[in-house]
Amino acid sequence: MNRLTFLPGKRAWKFFMLILVFVHCTVNGQDTFDYFCRVYFKDKGANTPLNYLSSDLLSTRAINRRAKSGKTAPDYSDLPVFKEYINQVEQLGFTFHCTSKWMNTALFKAKSMPDTALLKRLPFVADAKIVKKPVGKSRYSDKYDLITGTADLQPFNRPLTMLNGDVLHSSGYDGTGILIAVLDAGFSFSDIVTSLINLRNRKGIKYTWDFVKNDPRVYDYHEHGTAVLSVLAGQSEGNIEGTAPGADFILLRTEDPSSEFSVEEDFWAAAAEFADSAGADIISSSLGYYNFDEPSLDYKYSDLNGNTAFVTRVADMAASKGILVVCSAGNERNKPWIHIIAPADGDSVLAVGAVDGDGLISAFSSAGPSSDGRVKPDNTAMGVNVATQTSISSYSRMSGTSFSCPVLSGMAATLLQAIPDATNIEIIDAIHLAGDRFSVPDTLYGYGTPDMIKALDYLQELHLKLPDKGILTWPNPTTGEVEINFSDSPGSLIIEIFTSYGSLVYRKDFSEYAGRNIAIRALSDKPQGIYLIKLKTGKGTFVNKIIKLNN
Repeated sequence: MNRLTFLPGKRAWKFFMLILVFVHCTVNGQDTFDYFCRVYFKDKGANTPLNYLSSDLLSTRAINRRAKSGKTAPDYSDLPVFKEYINQVEQLGFTFHCTSKWMNTALFKAKSMPDTALLKRLPFVADAKIVKKPVGKSRYSDKYDLITGTADLQPFNRPLTMLNGDVLHSSGYDGTGILIAVLDAGFSFSDIVTSLINLRNRKGIKYTWDFVKNDPRVYDYHEHGTAVLSVLAGQSEGNIEGTAPGADFILLRTEDPSSEFSVEEDFWAAAAEFADSAGADIISSSLGYYNFDEPSLDYKYSDLNGNTAFVTRVADMAASKGILVVCSAGNERNKPWIHIIAPADGDSVLAVGAVDGDGLISAFSSAGPSSDGRVKPDNTAMGVNVATQTSISSYSRMSGTSFSCPVLSGMAATLLQAIPDATNIEIIDAIHLAGDRFSVPDTLYGYGTPDMIKALDYLQELHLKLPDKGILTWPNPTTGEVEINFSDSPGSLIIEIFTSYGSLVYRKDFSEYAGRNIAIRALSDKPQGIYLIKLKTGKGTFVNKIIKLNN
Protein backbone atom coordinates (compact mmCIF):
# COMPACT_ATOMS: atom_id res chain seq x y z
CA MET A 1 0.00 0.00 0.00
CA ASN A 2 0.99 3.67 -0.21
CA ARG A 3 2.09 3.88 3.36
CA LEU A 4 2.50 7.27 5.01
CA THR A 5 1.69 9.20 1.84
CA PHE A 6 0.08 11.86 4.01
CA LEU A 7 3.36 12.57 5.84
CA PRO A 8 6.00 14.80 4.23
CA GLY A 9 9.67 14.09 3.60
CA LYS A 10 12.42 13.04 5.98
CA ARG A 11 10.56 14.23 9.03
CA ALA A 12 7.87 11.68 8.21
CA TRP A 13 10.36 8.84 8.43
CA LYS A 14 11.78 10.17 11.68
CA PHE A 15 8.26 10.25 13.11
CA PHE A 16 7.45 6.85 11.61
CA MET A 17 10.51 5.15 13.07
CA LEU A 18 9.87 6.63 16.51
CA ILE A 19 6.40 5.06 16.50
CA LEU A 20 7.63 1.67 15.33
CA VAL A 21 10.29 1.54 18.05
CA PHE A 22 7.39 1.03 20.42
CA VAL A 23 5.48 -1.41 18.24
CA HIS A 24 8.28 -3.75 17.13
CA CYS A 25 8.25 -7.47 17.76
CA THR A 26 8.08 -10.74 15.81
CA VAL A 27 6.80 -10.29 12.26
CA ASN A 28 4.89 -12.51 9.83
CA GLY A 29 2.99 -14.56 12.38
CA GLN A 30 5.96 -16.37 14.01
CA ASP A 31 4.77 -15.37 17.48
CA THR A 32 4.11 -18.41 19.70
CA PHE A 33 3.84 -16.68 23.07
CA ASP A 34 0.94 -17.83 25.25
CA TYR A 35 1.13 -15.19 27.99
CA PHE A 36 0.81 -11.42 27.77
CA CYS A 37 1.42 -9.06 30.66
CA ARG A 38 0.53 -5.36 30.88
CA VAL A 39 3.03 -3.39 32.97
CA TYR A 40 2.07 0.02 34.39
CA PHE A 41 4.94 2.44 34.99
CA LYS A 42 5.07 5.12 37.68
CA ASP A 43 6.54 7.81 35.45
CA LYS A 44 8.24 8.40 32.12
CA GLY A 45 11.76 8.51 33.44
CA ALA A 46 14.00 11.05 31.75
CA ASN A 47 11.43 11.84 29.03
CA THR A 48 10.02 15.35 29.33
CA PRO A 49 8.25 17.67 26.88
CA LEU A 50 11.49 19.63 26.64
CA ASN A 51 13.16 16.63 24.95
CA TYR A 52 10.82 16.66 21.95
CA LEU A 53 9.45 18.94 19.28
CA SER A 54 5.84 18.42 18.26
CA SER A 55 7.08 17.25 14.87
CA ASP A 56 9.15 14.52 16.56
CA LEU A 57 6.01 12.83 17.84
CA LEU A 58 3.15 13.96 15.62
CA SER A 59 2.45 14.47 11.93
CA THR A 60 1.51 17.90 10.64
CA ARG A 61 -2.09 16.69 10.33
CA ALA A 62 -2.13 15.72 14.00
CA ILE A 63 -0.63 19.02 15.13
CA ASN A 64 -3.20 20.97 13.09
CA ARG A 65 -6.07 18.87 14.43
CA ARG A 66 -4.93 19.46 17.99
CA ALA A 67 -4.61 23.20 17.38
CA LYS A 68 -8.19 23.33 16.10
CA SER A 69 -9.34 21.99 19.47
CA GLY A 70 -7.07 24.34 21.38
CA LYS A 71 -4.69 21.54 22.42
CA THR A 72 -0.97 22.10 22.76
CA ALA A 73 1.51 19.41 21.80
CA PRO A 74 3.38 17.62 22.99
CA ASP A 75 2.02 17.19 26.50
CA TYR A 76 3.04 14.61 29.09
CA SER A 77 0.73 11.93 27.71
CA ASP A 78 2.38 12.25 24.28
CA LEU A 79 5.81 11.35 25.62
CA PRO A 80 7.01 7.83 24.79
CA VAL A 81 7.25 5.21 27.49
CA PHE A 82 10.78 5.37 28.86
CA LYS A 83 12.91 2.95 26.82
CA GLU A 84 15.21 2.10 29.72
CA TYR A 85 12.23 0.77 31.72
CA ILE A 86 11.33 -1.48 28.79
CA ASN A 87 14.92 -2.69 28.57
CA GLN A 88 15.04 -3.60 32.25
CA VAL A 89 11.83 -5.62 32.00
CA GLU A 90 13.20 -7.42 28.94
CA GLN A 91 16.30 -8.35 30.96
CA LEU A 92 14.00 -10.38 33.23
CA GLY A 93 13.14 -12.64 30.30
CA PHE A 94 10.10 -10.87 28.85
CA THR A 95 9.63 -10.06 25.18
CA PHE A 96 8.37 -6.59 24.37
CA HIS A 97 5.29 -6.19 22.14
CA CYS A 98 3.94 -2.61 22.25
CA THR A 99 3.24 0.36 24.50
CA SER A 100 0.54 2.83 25.38
CA LYS A 101 2.15 6.19 25.96
CA TRP A 102 -1.21 7.64 27.04
CA MET A 103 -1.65 5.03 29.77
CA ASN A 104 2.12 4.76 30.40
CA THR A 105 2.04 0.99 30.00
CA ALA A 106 3.99 -1.60 28.06
CA LEU A 107 2.80 -4.99 26.87
CA PHE A 108 5.19 -7.92 27.23
CA LYS A 109 4.85 -11.57 26.35
CA ALA A 110 6.31 -14.82 27.59
CA LYS A 111 6.15 -18.53 26.86
CA SER A 112 5.55 -19.45 30.49
CA MET A 113 3.54 -17.91 33.29
CA PRO A 114 5.07 -14.49 34.12
CA ASP A 115 6.01 -13.66 37.70
CA THR A 116 4.08 -10.44 38.26
CA ALA A 117 5.44 -10.17 41.81
CA LEU A 118 8.94 -9.93 40.35
CA LEU A 119 7.79 -7.14 38.05
CA LYS A 120 6.09 -5.23 40.86
CA ARG A 121 9.33 -5.19 42.84
CA LEU A 122 10.96 -3.03 40.18
CA PRO A 123 11.09 0.53 41.58
CA PHE A 124 9.58 2.11 38.46
CA VAL A 125 6.67 -0.36 38.12
CA ALA A 126 3.29 0.64 39.56
CA ASP A 127 1.43 -2.57 38.68
CA ALA A 128 1.51 -5.64 36.44
CA LYS A 129 -1.46 -7.62 35.14
CA ILE A 130 -1.75 -10.83 33.11
CA VAL A 131 -4.02 -9.93 30.19
CA LYS A 132 -3.82 -13.19 28.24
CA LYS A 133 -3.06 -16.79 29.15
CA PRO A 134 -4.02 -20.27 27.94
CA VAL A 135 -7.49 -21.25 29.19
CA GLY A 136 -8.57 -23.88 26.68
CA LYS A 137 -11.05 -23.48 23.85
CA SER A 138 -12.28 -19.94 23.41
CA ARG A 139 -15.86 -19.07 24.25
CA TYR A 140 -15.63 -16.44 21.51
CA SER A 141 -14.35 -18.40 18.52
CA ASP A 142 -17.32 -17.01 16.56
CA LYS A 143 -17.36 -13.54 18.10
CA TYR A 144 -17.35 -11.89 14.66
CA ASP A 145 -19.94 -14.21 13.16
CA LEU A 146 -21.46 -12.05 10.43
CA ILE A 147 -25.26 -12.29 10.55
CA THR A 148 -26.72 -12.12 7.06
CA GLY A 149 -30.33 -11.36 6.21
CA THR A 150 -32.62 -11.92 3.24
CA ALA A 151 -36.09 -10.91 4.52
CA ASP A 152 -37.70 -7.46 4.46
CA LEU A 153 -34.78 -5.90 2.60
CA GLN A 154 -34.80 -2.12 2.25
CA PRO A 155 -33.21 -0.36 -0.75
CA PHE A 156 -29.44 -0.78 -0.74
CA ASN A 157 -28.91 2.92 0.04
CA ARG A 158 -31.45 3.11 2.86
CA PRO A 159 -28.73 3.60 5.56
CA LEU A 160 -27.84 6.82 3.74
CA THR A 161 -31.29 8.11 2.79
CA MET A 162 -32.81 7.66 6.26
CA LEU A 163 -30.24 10.18 7.56
CA ASN A 164 -30.64 12.55 4.57
CA GLY A 165 -27.05 11.62 3.86
CA ASP A 166 -27.79 11.29 0.16
CA VAL A 167 -28.49 15.03 0.08
CA LEU A 168 -25.08 15.73 1.62
CA HIS A 169 -23.47 13.50 -0.99
CA SER A 170 -25.28 15.21 -3.86
CA SER A 171 -24.15 18.54 -2.38
CA GLY A 172 -20.53 17.45 -2.79
CA TYR A 173 -19.89 16.27 0.77
CA ASP A 174 -18.57 12.69 0.56
CA GLY A 175 -15.78 12.77 3.15
CA THR A 176 -13.06 14.05 0.83
CA GLY A 177 -10.02 15.23 2.79
CA ILE A 178 -11.00 13.37 5.97
CA LEU A 179 -8.77 10.60 7.37
CA ILE A 180 -10.60 7.74 9.10
CA ALA A 181 -8.82 5.05 11.13
CA VAL A 182 -10.75 1.76 11.15
CA LEU A 183 -9.87 -0.54 14.06
CA ASP A 184 -11.06 -4.10 13.48
CA ALA A 185 -10.34 -7.83 13.42
CA GLY A 186 -8.96 -8.03 9.89
CA PHE A 187 -9.69 -6.87 6.37
CA SER A 188 -9.73 -10.05 4.31
CA PHE A 189 -10.24 -9.36 0.59
CA SER A 190 -10.29 -5.55 1.04
CA ASP A 191 -7.42 -5.50 -1.43
CA ILE A 192 -9.56 -7.13 -4.15
CA VAL A 193 -13.32 -6.69 -3.52
CA THR A 194 -15.01 -4.83 -6.36
CA SER A 195 -16.81 -2.14 -4.32
CA LEU A 196 -13.47 -0.78 -3.12
CA ILE A 197 -11.89 -0.45 -6.56
CA ASN A 198 -12.31 3.34 -6.57
CA LEU A 199 -10.81 3.58 -3.08
CA ARG A 200 -7.77 1.55 -4.13
CA ASN A 201 -7.32 3.26 -7.49
CA ARG A 202 -7.16 6.70 -5.89
CA LYS A 203 -4.75 5.32 -3.26
CA GLY A 204 -7.20 6.14 -0.48
CA ILE A 205 -5.84 3.46 1.88
CA LYS A 206 -2.98 5.41 3.39
CA TYR A 207 -1.56 2.92 5.82
CA THR A 208 -2.12 -0.57 7.22
CA TRP A 209 -0.80 -2.26 10.36
CA ASP A 210 -1.59 -5.40 12.31
CA PHE A 211 -1.03 -4.68 16.01
CA VAL A 212 -1.72 -8.30 16.97
CA LYS A 213 1.15 -9.68 14.87
CA ASN A 214 3.06 -6.42 14.34
CA ASP A 215 3.02 -6.76 10.59
CA PRO A 216 1.98 -4.32 7.86
CA ARG A 217 -0.39 -6.79 6.21
CA VAL A 218 -4.03 -6.72 7.36
CA TYR A 219 -5.72 -8.44 4.40
CA ASP A 220 -6.08 -11.74 6.28
CA TYR A 221 -7.61 -13.17 9.46
CA HIS A 222 -11.22 -11.99 9.12
CA GLU A 223 -13.65 -10.24 6.79
CA HIS A 224 -15.42 -8.26 9.55
CA GLY A 225 -13.31 -5.19 8.86
CA THR A 226 -13.94 -5.58 5.15
CA ALA A 227 -17.69 -5.44 5.72
CA VAL A 228 -17.23 -2.32 7.85
CA LEU A 229 -14.98 -0.68 5.27
CA SER A 230 -17.49 -1.42 2.52
CA VAL A 231 -20.19 0.40 4.50
CA LEU A 232 -17.86 3.40 4.74
CA ALA A 233 -16.29 3.47 1.29
CA GLY A 234 -18.01 0.89 -0.94
CA GLN A 235 -19.26 2.08 -4.33
CA SER A 236 -21.23 -0.11 -6.70
CA GLU A 237 -24.28 1.21 -8.50
CA GLY A 238 -27.41 -0.57 -7.36
CA ASN A 239 -25.52 -2.63 -4.75
CA ILE A 240 -23.81 -0.45 -2.16
CA GLU A 241 -23.20 3.21 -1.45
CA GLY A 242 -20.71 4.01 1.30
CA THR A 243 -21.36 6.86 3.66
CA ALA A 244 -17.90 8.43 3.12
CA PRO A 245 -16.65 7.18 -0.26
CA GLY A 246 -14.33 10.18 -0.68
CA ALA A 247 -12.50 9.77 2.64
CA ASP A 248 -9.01 8.32 3.15
CA PHE A 249 -8.41 5.39 5.49
CA ILE A 250 -5.93 3.80 7.86
CA LEU A 251 -6.70 0.09 8.37
CA LEU A 252 -5.54 -1.21 11.75
CA ARG A 253 -6.00 -4.75 13.02
CA THR A 254 -6.41 -4.91 16.79
CA GLU A 255 -8.42 -8.11 17.35
CA ASP A 256 -7.63 -11.81 17.43
CA PRO A 257 -10.85 -13.46 16.22
CA SER A 258 -9.95 -16.79 17.82
CA SER A 259 -10.07 -15.56 21.42
CA GLU A 260 -11.25 -12.76 23.68
CA PHE A 261 -8.77 -11.32 26.16
CA SER A 262 -8.03 -7.95 27.69
CA VAL A 263 -4.79 -7.86 25.68
CA GLU A 264 -6.93 -6.69 22.76
CA GLU A 265 -7.49 -3.46 24.68
CA ASP A 266 -3.72 -2.95 24.56
CA PHE A 267 -3.71 -3.51 20.81
CA TRP A 268 -6.61 -1.06 20.50
CA ALA A 269 -4.66 1.51 22.53
CA ALA A 270 -1.54 1.16 20.38
CA ALA A 271 -3.66 1.55 17.24
CA ALA A 272 -5.53 4.59 18.58
CA GLU A 273 -2.24 6.28 19.44
CA PHE A 274 -0.87 5.56 15.99
CA ALA A 275 -4.05 6.97 14.45
CA ASP A 276 -3.63 10.10 16.56
CA SER A 277 0.01 10.58 15.61
CA ALA A 278 -0.76 10.03 11.94
CA GLY A 279 -3.41 12.74 12.03
CA ALA A 280 -6.63 10.73 11.80
CA ASP A 281 -9.75 12.86 12.13
CA ILE A 282 -12.03 9.95 13.07
CA ILE A 283 -11.63 6.55 14.72
CA SER A 284 -14.37 4.14 13.68
CA SER A 285 -14.38 1.04 15.85
CA SER A 286 -17.00 -1.71 15.56
CA LEU A 287 -15.50 -3.47 18.58
CA GLY A 288 -16.28 -3.70 22.26
CA TYR A 289 -15.42 -5.45 25.52
CA TYR A 290 -17.08 -6.63 28.69
CA ASN A 291 -16.25 -10.32 29.26
CA PHE A 292 -13.33 -12.48 28.32
CA ASP A 293 -12.17 -16.07 27.99
CA GLU A 294 -10.60 -15.64 31.44
CA PRO A 295 -13.52 -14.67 33.75
CA SER A 296 -11.26 -12.88 36.24
CA LEU A 297 -10.70 -10.22 33.58
CA ASP A 298 -14.42 -9.57 33.04
CA TYR A 299 -15.88 -6.10 33.49
CA LYS A 300 -18.98 -5.54 35.58
CA TYR A 301 -21.77 -3.23 34.53
CA SER A 302 -20.66 -0.86 37.30
CA ASP A 303 -17.33 -0.56 35.45
CA LEU A 304 -19.15 0.96 32.45
CA ASN A 305 -18.95 4.42 34.02
CA GLY A 306 -16.63 6.07 31.51
CA ASN A 307 -13.63 6.00 33.83
CA THR A 308 -12.77 2.37 34.59
CA ALA A 309 -12.33 0.16 31.53
CA PHE A 310 -8.83 0.39 30.08
CA VAL A 311 -10.07 0.78 26.51
CA THR A 312 -12.63 3.42 27.51
CA ARG A 313 -9.96 5.54 29.15
CA VAL A 314 -7.90 5.25 25.98
CA ALA A 315 -10.88 6.21 23.79
CA ASP A 316 -11.60 9.28 25.89
CA MET A 317 -7.91 10.22 25.72
CA ALA A 318 -8.11 9.97 21.92
CA ALA A 319 -11.12 12.28 22.03
CA SER A 320 -9.17 14.72 24.20
CA LYS A 321 -6.65 14.95 21.34
CA GLY A 322 -9.40 16.15 19.00
CA ILE A 323 -10.25 12.81 17.35
CA LEU A 324 -13.91 11.97 16.80
CA VAL A 325 -14.23 8.47 18.29
CA VAL A 326 -17.26 6.52 17.01
CA CYS A 327 -17.96 3.06 18.47
CA SER A 328 -20.60 0.36 18.31
CA ALA A 329 -22.92 0.25 21.31
CA GLY A 330 -22.88 -3.58 21.22
CA ASN A 331 -25.23 -6.42 20.29
CA GLU A 332 -26.13 -7.58 23.79
CA ARG A 333 -29.74 -6.57 24.55
CA ASN A 334 -31.13 -9.99 23.63
CA LYS A 335 -28.37 -11.71 25.63
CA PRO A 336 -27.77 -11.92 29.39
CA TRP A 337 -25.47 -8.87 29.48
CA ILE A 338 -28.07 -6.48 27.92
CA HIS A 339 -25.98 -3.34 28.38
CA ILE A 340 -23.65 -1.26 26.23
CA ILE A 341 -20.03 -2.38 26.15
CA ALA A 342 -16.69 -0.59 26.49
CA PRO A 343 -15.57 1.83 25.07
CA ALA A 344 -19.12 2.92 24.19
CA ASP A 345 -19.45 4.16 27.79
CA GLY A 346 -16.86 6.89 27.23
CA ASP A 347 -18.21 10.38 27.91
CA SER A 348 -16.54 11.71 24.75
CA VAL A 349 -17.29 8.66 22.59
CA LEU A 350 -20.15 8.67 20.08
CA ALA A 351 -21.80 5.29 20.77
CA VAL A 352 -24.09 4.04 18.00
CA GLY A 353 -27.09 1.74 18.40
CA ALA A 354 -28.84 -0.08 15.56
CA VAL A 355 -32.31 0.46 14.09
CA ASP A 356 -33.92 -1.17 11.09
CA GLY A 357 -34.77 0.60 7.86
CA ASP A 358 -38.04 1.84 9.36
CA GLY A 359 -36.25 3.40 12.32
CA LEU A 360 -37.27 0.78 14.89
CA ILE A 361 -34.70 -0.34 17.43
CA SER A 362 -33.28 -3.80 16.77
CA ALA A 363 -33.71 -6.62 19.26
CA PHE A 364 -29.94 -6.94 19.68
CA SER A 365 -28.88 -3.28 20.05
CA SER A 366 -27.34 -2.86 23.51
CA ALA A 367 -29.23 -0.81 26.06
CA GLY A 368 -27.99 2.14 28.07
CA PRO A 369 -27.48 4.10 30.12
CA SER A 370 -23.87 4.06 31.25
CA SER A 371 -23.63 2.79 34.82
CA ASP A 372 -23.32 6.37 36.08
CA GLY A 373 -26.58 7.34 34.35
CA ARG A 374 -25.47 9.17 31.19
CA VAL A 375 -27.44 8.88 27.95
CA LYS A 376 -26.14 5.89 26.01
CA PRO A 377 -26.19 4.95 23.23
CA ASP A 378 -25.72 8.46 21.88
CA ASN A 379 -27.54 7.96 18.58
CA THR A 380 -28.81 5.27 16.26
CA ALA A 381 -28.37 4.45 12.58
CA MET A 382 -29.41 1.59 10.37
CA GLY A 383 -27.79 -1.65 11.49
CA VAL A 384 -30.26 -4.25 10.24
CA ASN A 385 -29.75 -5.82 6.80
CA VAL A 386 -27.13 -3.26 5.76
CA ALA A 387 -25.60 -3.73 2.31
CA THR A 388 -21.99 -4.93 2.62
CA GLN A 389 -19.34 -6.73 0.61
CA THR A 390 -16.93 -9.33 1.96
CA SER A 391 -16.42 -11.60 -1.05
CA ILE A 392 -14.72 -10.69 -4.29
CA SER A 393 -17.75 -9.87 -6.42
CA SER A 394 -20.98 -10.62 -4.51
CA TYR A 395 -22.90 -8.56 -1.96
CA SER A 396 -24.79 -9.44 1.20
CA ARG A 397 -26.93 -7.84 3.90
CA MET A 398 -25.57 -7.92 7.44
CA SER A 399 -26.87 -6.87 10.84
CA GLY A 400 -25.25 -5.53 13.98
CA THR A 401 -24.14 -2.30 15.59
CA SER A 402 -20.89 -3.15 13.79
CA PHE A 403 -22.59 -1.66 10.73
CA SER A 404 -24.58 1.20 12.24
CA CYS A 405 -21.22 2.47 13.55
CA PRO A 406 -19.62 3.03 10.10
CA VAL A 407 -22.90 4.42 8.78
CA LEU A 408 -22.68 7.23 11.32
CA SER A 409 -18.89 7.65 11.36
CA GLY A 410 -18.97 8.08 7.59
CA MET A 411 -21.70 10.68 7.88
CA ALA A 412 -19.64 12.48 10.51
CA ALA A 413 -16.80 12.62 7.96
CA THR A 414 -19.09 14.49 5.54
CA LEU A 415 -19.83 17.04 8.27
CA LEU A 416 -16.11 17.55 8.90
CA GLN A 417 -15.52 18.02 5.19
CA ALA A 418 -18.29 20.61 5.01
CA ILE A 419 -17.17 22.44 8.18
CA PRO A 420 -13.42 21.74 8.57
CA ASP A 421 -13.13 24.07 11.57
CA ALA A 422 -15.64 22.01 13.59
CA THR A 423 -14.17 20.13 16.56
CA ASN A 424 -14.94 16.53 17.42
CA ILE A 425 -17.12 17.62 20.35
CA GLU A 426 -19.06 20.03 18.15
CA ILE A 427 -19.70 17.21 15.69
CA ILE A 428 -21.07 15.04 18.52
CA ASP A 429 -23.25 17.91 19.76
CA ALA A 430 -24.59 18.48 16.24
CA ILE A 431 -25.48 14.80 15.80
CA HIS A 432 -27.17 14.76 19.21
CA LEU A 433 -29.20 17.88 18.40
CA ALA A 434 -30.22 16.44 15.02
CA GLY A 435 -31.54 13.22 16.57
CA ASP A 436 -35.26 12.56 16.29
CA ARG A 437 -35.45 11.95 20.05
CA PHE A 438 -33.23 14.80 21.17
CA SER A 439 -35.86 16.29 23.50
CA VAL A 440 -36.72 12.90 25.04
CA PRO A 441 -33.64 10.65 24.89
CA ASP A 442 -34.00 7.13 26.24
CA THR A 443 -31.92 4.04 27.01
CA LEU A 444 -32.48 2.33 23.65
CA TYR A 445 -32.32 5.07 21.00
CA GLY A 446 -30.34 7.68 22.93
CA TYR A 447 -30.90 10.96 21.10
CA GLY A 448 -32.25 8.99 18.16
CA THR A 449 -31.57 8.81 14.45
CA PRO A 450 -30.08 12.09 13.23
CA ASP A 451 -31.04 14.22 10.25
CA MET A 452 -27.65 15.14 8.84
CA ILE A 453 -29.02 18.28 7.17
CA LYS A 454 -30.01 19.56 10.62
CA ALA A 455 -26.58 18.64 11.97
CA LEU A 456 -24.91 20.51 9.13
CA ASP A 457 -27.10 23.55 9.66
CA TYR A 458 -26.17 23.66 13.35
CA LEU A 459 -22.45 23.59 12.51
CA GLN A 460 -22.85 26.22 9.80
CA GLU A 461 -24.48 28.57 12.28
CA LEU A 462 -21.46 28.08 14.56
CA HIS A 463 -18.70 28.50 12.02
CA LEU A 464 -19.81 30.31 8.87
CA LYS A 465 -20.08 34.00 8.15
CA LEU A 466 -23.73 34.01 7.11
CA PRO A 467 -25.64 37.05 5.85
CA ASP A 468 -28.80 38.14 7.63
CA LYS A 469 -30.65 38.10 4.34
CA GLY A 470 -30.05 36.86 0.81
CA ILE A 471 -26.53 35.88 -0.21
CA LEU A 472 -22.95 37.01 0.39
CA THR A 473 -20.39 36.56 -2.39
CA TRP A 474 -16.75 37.04 -1.44
CA PRO A 475 -13.94 37.91 -1.91
CA ASN A 476 -14.70 40.52 -4.51
CA PRO A 477 -12.40 41.25 -6.32
CA THR A 478 -10.99 37.69 -6.45
CA THR A 479 -7.97 36.03 -8.01
CA GLY A 480 -9.94 32.84 -8.63
CA GLU A 481 -11.95 31.24 -5.83
CA VAL A 482 -15.33 32.68 -4.90
CA GLU A 483 -17.29 31.65 -1.82
CA ILE A 484 -21.05 32.12 -1.64
CA ASN A 485 -22.86 32.10 1.70
CA PHE A 486 -26.65 31.86 2.00
CA SER A 487 -28.80 33.25 4.80
CA ASP A 488 -31.01 30.15 4.47
CA SER A 489 -30.54 26.77 2.83
CA PRO A 490 -31.17 27.37 -0.87
CA GLY A 491 -32.98 24.11 -1.57
CA SER A 492 -32.54 23.53 -5.28
CA LEU A 493 -29.57 25.40 -6.69
CA ILE A 494 -28.29 26.26 -10.17
CA ILE A 495 -25.04 28.22 -10.44
CA GLU A 496 -24.16 29.93 -13.71
CA ILE A 497 -21.21 32.22 -14.48
CA PHE A 498 -21.21 34.51 -17.52
CA THR A 499 -18.66 36.84 -19.02
CA SER A 500 -19.62 40.52 -19.31
CA TYR A 501 -20.52 39.70 -22.93
CA GLY A 502 -23.03 37.07 -21.87
CA SER A 503 -21.04 33.91 -22.65
CA LEU A 504 -21.69 31.02 -20.26
CA VAL A 505 -18.40 29.75 -18.79
CA TYR A 506 -19.66 27.59 -15.90
CA ARG A 507 -22.84 25.82 -14.80
CA LYS A 508 -23.56 23.51 -11.88
CA ASP A 509 -26.97 22.06 -10.93
CA PHE A 510 -28.06 20.68 -7.57
CA SER A 511 -31.54 19.18 -7.26
CA GLU A 512 -31.19 19.83 -3.52
CA TYR A 513 -28.29 21.58 -1.86
CA ALA A 514 -27.78 20.93 1.85
CA GLY A 515 -25.14 23.52 2.65
CA ARG A 516 -25.34 27.24 3.21
CA ASN A 517 -22.05 27.98 1.52
CA ILE A 518 -20.24 26.81 -1.57
CA ALA A 519 -16.78 27.50 -2.96
CA ILE A 520 -16.44 27.96 -6.73
CA ARG A 521 -13.04 27.73 -8.40
CA ALA A 522 -14.24 28.08 -11.99
CA LEU A 523 -12.65 31.51 -12.40
CA SER A 524 -9.16 30.37 -11.43
CA ASP A 525 -8.11 29.76 -15.04
CA LYS A 526 -10.19 32.56 -16.57
CA PRO A 527 -8.77 35.88 -17.80
CA GLN A 528 -9.02 39.08 -15.82
CA GLY A 529 -12.33 40.87 -16.23
CA ILE A 530 -15.89 41.28 -15.00
CA TYR A 531 -18.13 38.22 -14.59
CA LEU A 532 -21.75 37.71 -13.53
CA ILE A 533 -22.69 34.94 -11.14
CA LYS A 534 -26.34 33.94 -11.43
CA LEU A 535 -27.84 31.83 -8.66
CA LYS A 536 -31.24 30.19 -9.10
CA THR A 537 -32.47 28.83 -5.78
CA GLY A 538 -35.72 27.49 -4.47
CA LYS A 539 -36.26 30.93 -2.95
CA GLY A 540 -35.46 33.18 -5.88
CA THR A 541 -32.81 34.28 -8.38
CA PHE A 542 -29.77 36.35 -7.46
CA VAL A 543 -27.17 37.96 -9.72
CA ASN A 544 -23.83 39.26 -8.48
CA LYS A 545 -21.04 41.01 -10.37
CA ILE A 546 -17.55 39.65 -9.68
CA ILE A 547 -14.23 41.25 -10.61
CA LYS A 548 -11.55 38.69 -11.52
CA LEU A 549 -7.94 39.83 -11.14
CA ASN A 550 -4.84 38.06 -12.35
CA ASN A 551 -2.85 36.19 -9.71
